[in-house]
Amino acid sequence: MILLSDPQVINVPVQDCGEPFAEIASLPAIALDSRERDEAGAYGRVRIGVLERLHVASKELPNGVGFLVIEGHRTSTEQARRSALHEDRLRRSGVTNPADLRRRASAFVSPVEVAPHCAGAALDLTLIDADGVELDMGGAVNGHRTGDEEHCPMHASGLSSSARRNRDLLTRAMGSTGFINYPTEWWHWSYGDRYWALITKADSAIYGPA
Repeated sequence: MILLSDPQVINVPVQDCGEPFAEIASLPAIALDSRERDEAGAYGRVRIGVLERLHVASKELPNGVGFLVIEGHRTSTEQARRSALHEDRLRRSGVTNPADLRRRASAFVSPVEVAPHCAGAALDLTLIDADGVELDMGGAVNGHRTGDEEHCPMHASGLSSSARRNRDLLTRAMGSTGFINYPTEWWHWSYGDRYWALITKADSAIYGPA
């Protein structure tokens, strides 16, 4: 499994296409949650191409099922804050080797310099029913914060049949428009960033830190 801390990721060149940001709330078919709201209000924006792909992906969902976006763009300041918090959690659990600490931390919080969220290229999202109730995904978004790391990976073992079906549905819908999943986080999907370019073997990323 390639993590975001892998040197291969930072070595991917970036040729930013200069695409502007768009508000996720501008798509009436997409629900936007505010649990990750930051002071800059950045969580509700992504690159316009990312939003357009999300809109197309939503049409791949069955009637009565929709997307609930938890977070889009994240400022570098906010990314650094979260990275430091997660590293502190790992230190308290006994992880002290710097290289191991960076690798373990990047399973859930990307290093700032390659963070897909900072490029406006990533979405943290889940599925909801027609009443806005979140579907069973086998674990919560950002479950690592509450000690539920076991169920965070997309292909975690021990999932119920309904959770597996819902994760497969999410994968089909997002994958149909070119998004890739970060395998340690079932809820994290990106397009156009360095990690996406590495996994898809693109010549370069089209979205850099913004």
